[in-house]
Amino acid sequence: MIAIYPGSFDPITLGHLDIIERGARLFTMVIVAVLRNPNKAPLFTVQQRLEQIRLSTQHLANVNVDSFEGLTVKYAQMQGAQVLLRGLRAVSDFEVELQMAHTNKTLSTQIETVFLATSNEYSFLSSSVVKEVARFGGCVDHLVPPHVALDIYQCFAQNNPVSNQIKTEVI
Repeated sequence: MIAIYPGSFDPITLGHLDIIERGARLFTMVIVAVLRNPNKAPLFTVQQRLEQIRLSTQHLANVNVDSFEGLTVKYAQMQGAQVLLRGLRAVSDFEVELQMAHTNKTLSTQIETVFLATSNEYSFLSSSVVKEVARFGGCVDHLVPPHVALDIYQCFAQNNPVSNQIKTEVI
């Protein structure tokens, strides 16, 4: 069974990776699908995010990485997927995710949404939190894979002398 794990992944976090690894144990294939959303101003380009995810998931033989635009359900149909995989951190996530799942069900009755609760240690974690911490010179090593942390430090180093110090300490 093929599952699609859609998102912006800007950047991929250890919470995302937790869901991907657990999904890879449940499904024959997991396609991590980066949504190209023209309404957002991401920190990383789609190509950078794809590469970050590929490096983060290279240990998982049944995980593919791709990008798409438009409706997730249409993309899932094109990939022959039967499942949309979604992570839940808190009750507030559930409300939004449930609304999306119901909407997707009206678009295709053949595709199910499966929710995985994020592991406790990542229940607070989001890409927005990572970017906010980094923007103000905080350490993100415990929030993202090591190569992603370096990419983040490089992005913020030009505008933040504290980031330069952190980056040097990481390397």
